[in-house]
Amino acid sequence: MQISARNRLKGKIVEVKEGATTAHVRIDIGGGSIVTASITNEAVDELGLAAGGDAYAVVKASDVMIAVD
Repeated sequence: MQISARNRLKGKIVEVKEGATTAHVRIDIGGGSIVTASITNEAVDELGLAAGGDAYAVVKASDVMIAVD
């Protein structure tokens, strides 16, 4: 599969925690950084996601906002 998004962060899945309908998938992208994605349980099954597997966190956003106190 190829994808046009340029914000791809390759890493190792460290945890897949399924809830009633949604799962939280945590990916270690190195340097002490973990990215967490919320996806459907169905997507977890279709992609065969499990701790220890390799995966990409793909970030696609039209806006990035910054805030300060």
